[in-house]
Amino acid sequence: MPRLFLVIVLSACLLPLPAKANAIESLKSFVNKALTFRADFSQTLLDKNFQIIKKASGSMMFERPGKFRWIYEQPYQQLIVGDGRQVWFYDQDLAQVTVHRLDQALGSTPAALLAGGNTIERDFNLHEIEVQGDTEWLEAIPKNQENSFELIRLGFSKTGNLREMVLRDSFGQVTWLIFSGIEENPVLTSDLFQFAPPEGVDVIRD
Repeated sequence: MPRLFLVIVLSACLLPLPAKANAIESLKSFVNKALTFRADFSQTLLDKNFQIIKKASGSMMFERPGKFRWIYEQPYQQLIVGDGRQVWFYDQDLAQVTVHRLDQALGSTPAALLAGGNTIERDFNLHEIEVQGDTEWLEAIPKNQENSFELIRLGFSKTGNLREMVLRDSFGQVTWLIFSGIEENPVLTSDLFQFAPPEGVDVIRD
């Protein structure tokens, strides 16, 4: 994607716009109806000047509340698994696993945020913003200033399907996620949300 186009799109996504969308209702419907979810994603990380830092892609799935599996396949392999109690971050290149309590991770990763049931409505102030093309945007501002992100935006299709997610952290870096191949309420086996550290890796716990 050309950088100029990327800057224009993300700048529009991050500007305050008049409320015209119906995205809050789409979010509530998504939380209530999508008890399980699976999708592919592309992820772009940009600095505060919208210079691309890195790109990644993979797949994700979740089961409410608090269970998720987020798989980075390109350009490196990394796995994030939430089992309902803990969140496991496994970096294959580093041969390292980091473990956090689920309540510490909620709101700090896109996967935990999406899988957290009513967490978004409880922990964020929600505002609807203008429809852009055929995407309705919702802005979520964290109530807790210690949250990893200072602004989150969710883009839904007019039929209520989650399409995009834009997150800005306190350093001004922006993470842009685009979802595709979406399945709502697929059958997901319980072993997908379990993780046992491979033999020989370092395990770091909070």
